[in-house]
Amino acid sequence: MPKLTTKQTKKDANADMRAFTPIFNKDLGQHILKNPLVAQGIVDKAGINPSDTVLEVGPGTGNLTVRAIAQAKKLYAVEMDPRMAAELQKRVNGTPEQRKLHILLGDFMKTELPYFDVCISNTPYQISSPLVFKLLEHRPLFRTAILMFQREFALRLIAKPGDELYCRLSVNVQLYAKVDHIMKVGKNNFRPPPQVESSVVRLEPKNPPPPVNAKEFDGLLRILFVRKHKTLAANFKQTTVLNMLEQNYKTYCSAHEMMVESDFDIKTKVLGILESIEMSTARAAKLDLDDFMKILLTFNRANIHFT
Repeated sequence: MPKLTTKQTKKDANADMRAFTPIFNKDLGQHILKNPLVAQGIVDKAGINPSDTVLEVGPGTGNLTVRAIAQAKKLYAVEMDPRMAAELQKRVNGTPEQRKLHILLGDFMKTELPYFDVCISNTPYQISSPLVFKLLEHRPLFRTAILMFQREFALRLIAKPGDELYCRLSVNVQLYAKVDHIMKVGKNNFRPPPQVESSVVRLEPKNPPPPVNAKEFDGLLRILFVRKHKTLAANFKQTTVLNMLEQNYKTYCSAHEMMVESDFDIKTKVLGILESIEMSTARAAKLDLDDFMKILLTFNRANIHFT
């Protein structure tokens, strides 16, 4: 992050504060980043090239926007609040950046995203998880995303096997992207201050993405992370799980014109699969991506699916 003098910092902060003094809509998760050092740090970490198209989610009053757009070829800003969008447009009117800014007014989750190379976001916390997966599902793949999240959510994204916060979210995201923690951001860097601390993470999609059925993979993780400290055998022995897998197995056999064995028993079959790969006593809390992929592949080879 570049060093700014106290005079520069105050000058930039005052410019940001003068941009707009709104009544914030907390229902939309509006907490404007007011610290110019942090804003510049986020943009610097994005590594924006002059030929890049940038996507910004929730630009607010534009404190990230004006820094990013100065380095980019084009910037799309998705903003749900018409007041904020109007003020953002007003902020760049009459500047060289005016022709680069394209505001997409509406709900990010319902917006058809354009092509972009880089994404930046002071993310409304209530859409954190949907936003991450919408970005990862976007094609063509982007190069990098620098995203601000609630601290605990960010730590879940980067958690490793054995960490307290390691969860289904950790595994699903890390399957498709490299995730790094960039910086901590205290609540006093926002206006109005949120109730929780924040963190910035870098998300870099794996290109090409792994050849895995995302719904199938998540279906497996749902079973294993309901009780992540229990053995896999214990999780699979639950009646609801066995009933679901048996139904899936019979549906698969029917669709592929295969006969179901006369002595078929789903519990015996499932436990046999786990034993064949020495996973009966393993626990999800300690397994890594390769382990989960191995489990999924072995079950699928036995015609047992999770969707």
